Amino acid sequence: MSISRAPQGTIKFIIGWATVFGIRLLPFRAPNVEPVMATLMPFAKRYGAGAVFAFGFSSIFLFDLVTSGIGSWTWITAFAYGSVGAGAYFFFRNRAASSGNFLLYSVVATIAYDALTGLTIGPLFFGQPFAQALIGQVPFTILHLMGNMTLAIAVSPAIWTWVAADERFKIGRVRGTALAVRGIRSGRFLGYSGSNTNIGAGAV
Repeated sequence: MSISRAPQGTIKFIIGWATVFGIRLLPFRAPNVEPVMATLMPFAKRYGAGAVFAFGFSSIFLFDLVTSGIGSWTWITAFAYGSVGAGAYFFFRNRAASSGNFLLYSVVATIAYDALTGLTIGPLFFGQPFAQALIGQVPFTILHLMGNMTLAIAVSPAIWTWVAADERFKIGRVRGTALAVRGIRSGRFLGYSGSNTNIGAGAV
């Protein structure tokens, strides 16, 4: 287990979740323009399916708890966004964390999430006609897509750079240590060579 990776990764995960949650609580914000998707995608590649399922689920569940209260719809939307996070892990597992891939997943996941939640909650829990739910969902989803697509291009790559930084540091440190050990063994460390090899190793 890496001593530096686990705490740093945990801290970044908590900071990311708290930032997203705080932004969603801002007043006068369009309800369908939020950074949950933009953060979930790079987090999925870095932290895994279980972690980002919890990220998505808790983002929705706790937001409802603080604002409108928990209802039957909360469980649908929370599980749906948790599933979006888990799906992002499998999508990015063998794909690069690039702007194009972030954009592609944001489009597919937004449409799937809005179709699952927007077209079921109203008709199932509030007796809303399906046609009315569909007509009302179209402009909401268009704005939702525009927001998620913009953030996927502008924000997700930056978040990936941030959460992957400690991984690159770890790899660089391991490589540096390996080179140093190799230099000691070959007698070239700190300029010692030949008969001075043992002296150089001892000095280190």
